[in-house]
Amino acid sequence: MLDWELAWSRALYGPNGFFARGERPDGHFRTSPLVGPAFAEAVVTLLDRVDHALGRPARVDFVDVGAGGGELAEEVRERAPSRLADRVVVTAVDVAPSPACRVPGVVWRSTPPRRVVGLVVANEWLDAVPCPVLVRRGGRWRRVGVDSAGREAVLDPVDAAVRAWLGRWWPIGRRARGGAELRAEAGTPRDRAWTSVVRGVRAGVAVAVDYHHRLADRLAGRVDAGTLAGYLRGRRVAPIPDGSRDLTAHVALDACAAAVHAGVGGPLRTTLTTQRRVLADLGVVRAAPSPSLAATDPFGWLDAAARSGGVAELTSPEGLGGFGWLVHEVALPVRVLASGGRSPVH
Repeated sequence: MLDWELAWSRALYGPNGFFARGERPDGHFRTSPLVGPAFAEAVVTLLDRVDHALGRPARVDFVDVGAGGGELAEEVRERAPSRLADRVVVTAVDVAPSPACRVPGVVWRSTPPRRVVGLVVANEWLDAVPCPVLVRRGGRWRRVGVDSAGREAVLDPVDAAVRAWLGRWWPIGRRARGGAELRAEAGTPRDRAWTSVVRGVRAGVAVAVDYHHRLADRLAGRVDAGTLAGYLRGRRVAPIPDGSRDLTAHVALDACAAAVHAGVGGPLRTTLTTQRRVLADLGVVRAAPSPSLAATDPFGWLDAAARSGGVAELTSPEGLGGFGWLVHEVALPVRVLASGGRSPVH
């Protein structure tokens, strides 16, 4: 019986872990870069805005953290406009081996670079950073243990650091429980991981994109059962740490934002908003093709219809469009986004 955080880490990143052995995301779950070209086009637009705000330097970075099969990194490399193409350095960061077929110019690393001038995007990365899984028993939060078959047991009470995080970011509140068991995931490892990434941005923008919850959700009891889940071949399955499946939990992006402000010096603007709002800001708007196009250019109509469907999926508030975008603008003289978000730092 292992602490859930350790079992989770071994199941994903151990010697024969789910990601360490090179499982590709498209075989198990659907992420924004896999939907179609619109997401990568929006990222290129954002990169171009960052480049402009930086004054078009001799070199500009694009870093894809949690790159998976490298789809986003390769699309950005291929779609970069001529004013960027000869200056952008594209880096894909992932624990798994780099794909055998790669676009020239994409550099693969197992850890994020320590110095970035440009844009960092971590798309569905933080949700796969293992963290403590907890249960409320006898008036105290305790860690949960698990074996390789998914059987659980209650372990020791949490330490002071986790207790302090819960007190600020996952308070119990005053609401009826109906006798249900309270569970939570403490975001302390995610806070540290994201702060480390943002600390490497000397100037530019760092973005974390993920399914998330906010303090209001936790206070209202909307995540009282926790959010730990498993995914296998496109289906949600039991979270069993045997290396056979992806394991995730929603991210407290507001806590990550506060950790960055506490741990990163220098001028910093932070916004927490939704993917739907950001993509609209970056020009990704659904436009259904005209029926008349089907008669004059049927293949063009099919392409336009596929793009329209992809944009609908990317911006649906009940799906990918509801994902959180935590955006840090570091040492930039002007804003690069105006997507209607707000600072989540209190």
